[in-house]
Formats: sequence, C-alpha cells, structure tokens
Amino acid sequence: MRVLVVSQYYWPENFRITEVVQALREEGCEVLVLTGQPNYPEGVSFAGYSWWSCATEPHDDVTIFRVPLVPRGRASALRLLANYASFVFSAIVCGSWLLRGRSIDAIFVFAVSPITQAIPAIWLARLKKASVITWVQDLWPESLSAVGFVRNQKILDAVSCLVRWIYRKNDLLLVQSEAFIEPVQAMAGKTPVRYHPNAGDFAFSCATAEEECPLVFEPGFNIVFAGNLGTVQALDTILEAAELLREDREIRLVLVGSGSRGEWLGAEIKRRKLANVVLPGRFALSSMPSIMSSASALLVSLVRSPIMSKTVPSKVQAYLAAGRPIIAALDGEGARVILEAAAGVACPAEDPQALAAAIRSLQTSGPEALERMGANARAYYESNFEPRVLARRLKDFLVSTRKVAS
Repeated sequence: MRVLVVSQYYWPENFRITEVVQALREEGCEVLVLTGQPNYPEGVSFAGYSWWSCATEPHDDVTIFRVPLVPRGRASALRLLANYASFVFSAIVCGSWLLRGRSIDAIFVFAVSPITQAIPAIWLARLKKASVITWVQDLWPESLSAVGFVRNQKILDAVSCLVRWIYRKNDLLLVQSEAFIEPVQAMAGKTPVRYHPNAGDFAFSCATAEEECPLVFEPGFNIVFAGNLGTVQALDTILEAAELLREDREIRLVLVGSGSRGEWLGAEIKRRKLANVVLPGRFALSSMPSIMSSASALLVSLVRSPIMSKTVPSKVQAYLAAGRPIIAALDGEGARVILEAAAGVACPAEDPQALAAAIRSLQTSGPEALERMGANARAYYESNFEPRVLARRLKDFLVSTRKVAS
C-alpha cells in the first residue's frame, strides 16, 4: 500500500510523525512524505535547506518531497500566518508537480496546528483518487483562543467554518484523545471519527535499565519534570508546591528541559530561595529514558483550561514507558489515563496545595507500592501506546478507507 503523509513538520524537525512513518514502513507500507523546508522551533531554515526551494530527499528508505515554506520567525503573528499560508499554497502547486505520475492509495495528514495543512491533502486526494485521513492533534478554533493567538469572535467563527469544511472532506478522522471525539464529530457531519492515541517514542520502547544516566541525582525522593518549560505547563504551580515542601529535605523537584519560561523559572527559583528545585538543563532525547527511569517519580502538569483538559500531553506516554510512578497535576484526559493505568496519583490543575499533598502521599507510599505503580505504568504503555502496536492499527485504518474509496 502506498501512503502519502502530508505534514508541515518532519525530520530533521523533532516531531513524532517521523517515527510514525518509520513504523508504517516496518508494517509493509510504501511511504512518501510531503512537507516543508525545516525551520521549527527556531523559526529560521535549517543549515543546508532553502525556504524557497523544491527538493526531493531520501531518509530512512522514505522519499521526502519538500516544498517552499516561509520560515515562521519568532514572536510575529504576521510571519506565522505567512508560514501557514505558504505551506498550503506550495503543497498544492509544487506538491502536485513533485508527485506527478505517482499513484497514491491513501493520504494521511498529521494535523498538529495548523489544521490548514489538511487542505492540500484534500486537493491531492481528489487529484490522485485516494482516500484521506486526518489525525487531529489540536482542536481548532479552540486552541487559537486558548493560547490567546486569536480573540476576535468573527475570525474564530470563520475558522470554525473552515474546520467543518476540512473535516467533512475527509474519509476518516482520527483523534489523539477520547475527549476529542465529541467536539470533532459535532463538526465532522457524516465523516466517522475514531480514537487513535499518540504512540510513545521508539527510544523509550527500546530503552534498557543498563543504560547509563547522564544526570546524577542527590540522595532523596527526586521528582523529574521533563520537557518543554513553557506557559501551559503551569510552572508557577510547581514552584508554589515546592515552597510548601521546602521543609522536607528528602523531596527534590528536578525540572529537565528548556523553553520560553526557562529564564523566568531560573530567576524565580533564585528569588524564592528554593533549594529543593533543580534546573539541570536540556538533554538529548536518547538520554531521557535513562533519566526518567532513574527518577523516584515523574511529574506532568498543565494549566486549567477546557481544551487542555481534553488533551493527553505527549510526555505521558514517555513517563508510562519509563516504568516509574507518575504525579499528574492536570485535569481531564491526562489524569484519567494515569488513574486508569493505576500508575500514580492525580490532583487538579493549578492547585499547589493539592500538588504538594499528592507528592507527600506518593513519597510515603512505600517501596512496594511505588514498584507496583511503575510496573502498571509500563504494562499500560505496552498495551496502549507501543509504537508498533499503534502502527498496525493505523495501517488497518488506512486499508479500510482505501476499500471504501474504491
């Protein structure tokens, strides 16, 4: 089966679609990728790439077709809009030319923001007489208003109309969270909607306990938060919880990663004199399995928001794969997964008192209980998020739409 993956983001940018493509290829699919010139997250074209060029590039036995893409820049709404629009235009015009003479059975859209990247897939599906499946990662227009990118209601209403049109031109919609099903189906009309979670990374699936950890933990109960240090991670809640726990010298919060609030975080730790919060910096993805597996527990947190409560943060899969107890300081789907897996404890988002209490309860649970939570986490991961398992399910979805289309 020949599958065309349409995604504005792809290797060497760090997005999970690269591993999804690899897994599909291992399941026997011939995969082609239509994408832009890499520029995320710095907003400038990667070395060796030109934003205005068309190119064909091989990578891991996959043919990548790259179309011109205006770099997103930094902190500019106008540049971001140009980035989104240029991919739609280039993928339709240049993509049609690059893919000339090639037959396609199914087109698969990796729909992180912007959802507009599904538009060229719809055009190409019609051109190639192929089915089209979009994997919805963000809810539009909700995500635009949630982050404050768009506040004008008329614009949001117009985006809603566009999203409805996109959804209804698909043969199948997949959603990364069960909580997405209802709002997506409400806009999708007769297009079926199915749950298909994000897979874990191959690095976490294949990690072994023998791998050396590059981060040395001090003795005590070390809780690791790993990933982006940004606005939606509710970092102020973590710091307030750390203040409540400062008298317990055994508990330490280790915040691994980088992000837009990294400098603010360092300054706040210093201002509040939080000796129980450590900022070791960012590590390579290949090092993260050993860091997580060496932690006493793992922490995931999000701000309180209706849209965030419908989302399962991608780090949840990595945490489950690490086989360590998890503290979920968030609402909705993410917390539901942790509790369903019996892999740790959960508390409401943006509630520092509840977070401090959850940390204390986990610390005093005893070694056997912690070991059991870790084993539950790994077992749940292997049943629900293992990349190869989900690749087989995805292939089944692609084949089923191909039969409908024919």
